[in-house]
Amino acid sequence: MSAAQKLRELLARPEIIVIPGVYDCLGAKLAQQSGFEVVATSGFGIAASTLGLPDYGFLTATEMLYSVGRIAQSITVPLIADLDTGYGNALNVMRTIKDAVQLGLAGVLLEDQEWPKKCGHFEGKRVVSLEEHAGKIRAAVEARGDSGLVIIARTDARAPLGLEAAIARGRAYIAAGADVLFVEAPQSVEELKAIASAFPDVPLVANIVEGGKTPEISTAQLQQLGFKIVFFPLTALMAVTHVMNACFQHLKTQGTTANLPDLVTFKDFQELMGVPEFLQTEKRFAAEK
Repeated sequence: MSAAQKLRELLARPEIIVIPGVYDCLGAKLAQQSGFEVVATSGFGIAASTLGLPDYGFLTATEMLYSVGRIAQSITVPLIADLDTGYGNALNVMRTIKDAVQLGLAGVLLEDQEWPKKCGHFEGKRVVSLEEHAGKIRAAVEARGDSGLVIIARTDARAPLGLEAAIARGRAYIAAGADVLFVEAPQSVEELKAIASAFPDVPLVANIVEGGKTPEISTAQLQQLGFKIVFFPLTALMAVTHVMNACFQHLKTQGTTANLPDLVTFKDFQELMGVPEFLQTEKRFAAEK
């Protein structure tokens, strides 16, 4: 069964799907080990970890596809990839989607911001016309062929145009063939309710960014409202940043790691990376002496 088919089976279940955001292979493997059945890449995290830059559209299509392709290969659960705006017009979107299928991605996010885009919870976002993004969604549907790739249409129109415009765009994107709708950065529980009420039969995404614009309500509450997916795109990135900073500060001030708490053991890390299996494989092909 393909990764896309696995994701579609998860979407068919009645339960809400909790999806952590990852930005590298290590995080993806840890998420899978923790029992998550699907993970998603964070463009915010990939920009920070690979470029040391904010989510301001600095990543090229080549850089993003390289990163998400490596992550998809490192795990056996489905991966949803944040592919920004698709990196151009409808023709560019078709190229991007064909590459996504070849990389074995389960799903992709395509947003309606102008390029260069920004993090959905930053100020100063601008969006393309409804018609342009609906055309890009139609192009993505055509380009995926019979792969089953799940297309998640994201609109960032709430901030610049208001909630009613965002909902209108959502309707157009679903009509264009998107499988899932993601209205980014609603600013209250009432707005979350309005989105859910407007799309009773459409799988909906809620995006919880700690300190962002959307209220941090529970997964159970989101399911009760009618949401199908809840992303936690930056939680692991923020946690790792805190722990890594504490580690470096400790090493700088103490000059030793002898009493540094909560380190994963070298043995456990080797297990996570599959070192014992690689050693066995190496032995099978070793030249006889």
